[in-house]
Amino acid sequence: MSNLANNKFDFDTDDAFTEEELADLEALSEEDIDIDFDDDDFDLDDMDCNIEGWDDAEVAAPPPMPDVPPQIAETTNTNDDFSDSEEEALAAIEQALDMVNEPKSKIVDDFADEDFDDDFGDEDFPADLPPLTASVTQDFSAKTADASPVPPATAVTELESYEEDDVPQDGDHIPVPRINIGVFCETQGTSELVEAAASDRRLSKAHINIFMGGLKKAVQHFQSETTPNLLIIETVSPNSELFEGLEQLAEVCDPSTKVIVVGHVNDVRLYRELMDRGISEYLISPKRPIQITRSIASLYVDPSAPPIGRSIVFVGARGGVGSSTVCHNVAWAIAELHKSDTVILDLDLAFGTASLDFEQDPSQGLAEALAAPERLDDVLLDRLLQKCTDRLSLFAAPNMLDRDYDMPASSFEEVLDMVRRGVPNLVIDLPHAWTEWTRSILHSADEIVITATPDLSSFRNAKNLIESVKASRTNDAPPYLVLNQMGVPKRPEIPVEQFAEALEIDPIAVINWDPQLFGMAATNAEPVFETNGKSKAATSLDQVASTILGQSNEKNSGRGFDIKSLFRKL
Repeated sequence: MSNLANNKFDFDTDDAFTEEELADLEALSEEDIDIDFDDDDFDLDDMDCNIEGWDDAEVAAPPPMPDVPPQIAETTNTNDDFSDSEEEALAAIEQALDMVNEPKSKIVDDFADEDFDDDFGDEDFPADLPPLTASVTQDFSAKTADASPVPPATAVTELESYEEDDVPQDGDHIPVPRINIGVFCETQGTSELVEAAASDRRLSKAHINIFMGGLKKAVQHFQSETTPNLLIIETVSPNSELFEGLEQLAEVCDPSTKVIVVGHVNDVRLYRELMDRGISEYLISPKRPIQITRSIASLYVDPSAPPIGRSIVFVGARGGVGSSTVCHNVAWAIAELHKSDTVILDLDLAFGTASLDFEQDPSQGLAEALAAPERLDDVLLDRLLQKCTDRLSLFAAPNMLDRDYDMPASSFEEVLDMVRRGVPNLVIDLPHAWTEWTRSILHSADEIVITATPDLSSFRNAKNLIESVKASRTNDAPPYLVLNQMGVPKRPEIPVEQFAEALEIDPIAVINWDPQLFGMAATNAEPVFETNGKSKAATSLDQVASTILGQSNEKNSGRGFDIKSLFRKL
């Protein structure tokens, strides 16, 4: 018992006593022991309990002590404030000190007035203690004797279990918009992960196509196919082959395409090089579908990000040139032939024909959205859109003459921005009128298609429109020109060559007069592709769609791009 004198007890009040331990303490003899606390800065970590009134002879052979709970034996307090559990611990200490059945002792408070620091230096520990890492290493080695060796730092060090994936993150409730995603895998495991991710509720609106073959397959595939909004490319090739393949991919892809590279090497230098080349993200060996889902969502669900969809405005040089017919058929071709989700916005609010051409009922939804654009969100927009096909939706004009549709340009701008956030292609049927909002929409569009007929009034109006557009869009490409209703019997016409030379724009399509084909399509409320997909008119309309999507050789040659413009982040 001699070692009790001048001993130092440390107590960790975070440790809770079990019921059995508390019962043992209550059975101890209850003796009055005075414990004086210096002040509010009292710290259990540095409490010195000095026992007076005992000499070595009296404590040389103490009676055997019962088992003391580990909470009392040696613990360390890490808190500065007292709690109820600390008071219980002090009471237990008093009983433990009295159980030796020795004469009453006086506990002398030996605290100094200064505050004590919880940080310990090397001098606080005995020099003969073995290194802490030795026992920890032995214990860990015993538990992991059969574990696989740790890979080097440059290899993939992803864990099989991603606990952080199970924690909800900001934006998890926001679905990915209606985009096309092309995935080119080199391993079956990644392909299965993408298939599982495709069924995630956040990707319910997106269209995902999975191919095996990696980067080489992607380059070959897009020689003749339209580039999707997002490409996910898996690679197991060396860095030199990866960069060479990306350069080849840049030659066949649209500049607006975003790219995620899935690799199997955790290399900081590779990551930096890919980011410098404009890759949107580098994902290392995903193990769960949620990793792929969140990687895609991170590129599209940011509310502060610019809209993802391009706005394509169709406007007629004069009334009756067939601009709405061309607009609706090209929109159908973009959606169904080129597999790119599209919304038609019919802004001829009083006399629009989009609902007739697609056999839909007129809706007040667009008028309501324009009247209160601040109320329009993703949920309301989904309710207001009329679904024509899996990839084509319609925001139809109300076609009612009992109200005034004179609305500010800002209302149209807000509605257009909201729709563009959720779809790759917004095709706008702009009425033949010249107001503040029609001029604003025309000048701010990503692509402009002017439909004209080979007559003098169309020529004059088309020239004025082109000059107006060029003046306000000095850094943009000129609008596209479509000549419609060519070859009307017994009608004098301006030749195509003369029309193009005077306007300094070559038409991207010349559509011949075919009243039977277009009349039958209008009567049946169907696009000309379903009426006669092999007709010359259908071929010309598909040419317009291909050019807008960047699949025309003439367009690509006139608007060249390099790899950095291909993979630029929007």
